Amino acid sequence: MRWFFLLLVLLNAFYYVWRQQEAPIRPKEITAISQYKGARQDIRLLSESVGGQSEAAPKVPSGQCIYLGGEISESRARTVEQRLTSLDIQTQFGRWPNDSGGIFWLKVKPESRRLMDDGLVGGLKNDFPELKSKIMSCEGIATSG
Repeated sequence: MRWFFLLLVLLNAFYYVWRQQEAPIRPKEITAISQYKGARQDIRLLSESVGGQSEAAPKVPSGQCIYLGGEISESRARTVEQRLTSLDIQTQFGRWPNDSGGIFWLKVKPESRRLMDDGLVGGLKNDFPELKSKIMSCEGIATSG
């Protein structure tokens, strides 16, 4: 039994050497991680994107406001409003009448504009595909109602 075990060990060793000579080891090519990430190369904490002045914040001239909304239902607009409120972004809900009943908009108040950045707006547009954003005069379309 002992000889049979040694024979199997020698056969395994011979087979291993034979397989190594048959196919030489080639180094595996590894692509850079920057090619996988694409545009998402920077990592930011949530507190950095919401709390302070962000480099990606949209440039809004004074006297101009950011409006979010469009042809969405009132309940969807209220959901967006609640999400922004949870991020300490003050908004004003408004409705602009049209043929189909109304277009709902949220006006981001000037004191909260610094909290808005392109990443936040992009995330909202991913969750609400019909959502649009515009930079317009603060006396624009959003009225209380």
